[in-house]
Amino acid sequence: MVRVMGIVIEVVRLGMMTPVGASAGATAAAVRAGISRIRDLPIRDTHFRPYRGAAVPEEVLPPAPDGTGLPGRLLRLLRLSIPALREAAGGCGRPVTLLLGLPDDADPRFRASFFSALAQASEVPLDLSKSQCFAGGRSAGLLAMRHGARMLSSGDCAELVVGGVDCLTDPVTLLRLEDERRLPRRHGPSDALHPGEAAAFVTLAVRRHAARRSAPALACVASMGMGHEPGHLSSREPHRGEGLTQAFRTLFEGLPRDAPPVRCVYAGFTGERYFAMEWGTASLRTRQYFAEEVRMVHPAENMGDVGAAQGPLMVGLAARGLHKQYCEGPILVWSSSDRAERAAVLLRDSMGQG
Repeated sequence: MVRVMGIVIEVVRLGMMTPVGASAGATAAAVRAGISRIRDLPIRDTHFRPYRGAAVPEEVLPPAPDGTGLPGRLLRLLRLSIPALREAAGGCGRPVTLLLGLPDDADPRFRASFFSALAQASEVPLDLSKSQCFAGGRSAGLLAMRHGARMLSSGDCAELVVGGVDCLTDPVTLLRLEDERRLPRRHGPSDALHPGEAAAFVTLAVRRHAARRSAPALACVASMGMGHEPGHLSSREPHRGEGLTQAFRTLFEGLPRDAPPVRCVYAGFTGERYFAMEWGTASLRTRQYFAEEVRMVHPAENMGDVGAAQGPLMVGLAARGLHKQYCEGPILVWSSSDRAERAAVLLRDSMGQG
């Protein structure tokens, strides 16, 4: 059995709210079926043309709670998070420790009020003394997962919830992405992302604690790796894929020598050439750890770029694929932020075999 930080960490429950599904099961089925919800949004760009992206239908979201004091975008994140947290936290010990990935531009002044509003609206009591936010963009959820592994290893808690939530379809973010020329052009080849939105949560538990539950674990965490990219999107340094390579090498060096090769990858692509080139470079440098044939899954083609929700979303999809046996493990999940953070997680089936 593979141990991370001296313990066996299992994925035991999931919760999701995405443009392709209002639950983890619905989202996984839609991604597996190749369903895409990328379409014209009801917001127009500076040329009076509709933006294209993937939004969660308004009718499946809970109403906005009154009196939260949260600004518009954070209020949208709250509405996305409420049903997904309820789904993932069902049966958790109370109160719940939540480690939440947020957009890298999330206003720190509202983090405490966001947690309080989320606890009240979802009716999931949160341990505010241990719960934390990680504002790091796409990698934020996997960075939160790394911190969660440390908490589980130290005995701070026997289980906790790791999640991520983001919305790239609000007017201010769309305008910024348009100004940065990162959105699709109407004609010609596209090196661009489709903005999306989502909330995704996974409950992690130490094996001895998870074993007491009647429902079987979905997967186990075999290894983790983090890295920093000097040549990130806001840097003038050349982009050489060093950060993702560092994350991969750290992850693979934490495995036993006889560990099986990676057979499936959930990739943090956005549709932009930058992240595809980064994957190509990092995977070539660590190719000895990959099987000859590797299945690639990239949910951005189904729901666009979901930002800080990307990591927990892909971990949840991969864990469900292992549990339902339509994905062969081990499965590598990786995310790259617009800034320097890079993160990767390796999942195997609940027995640590595949």
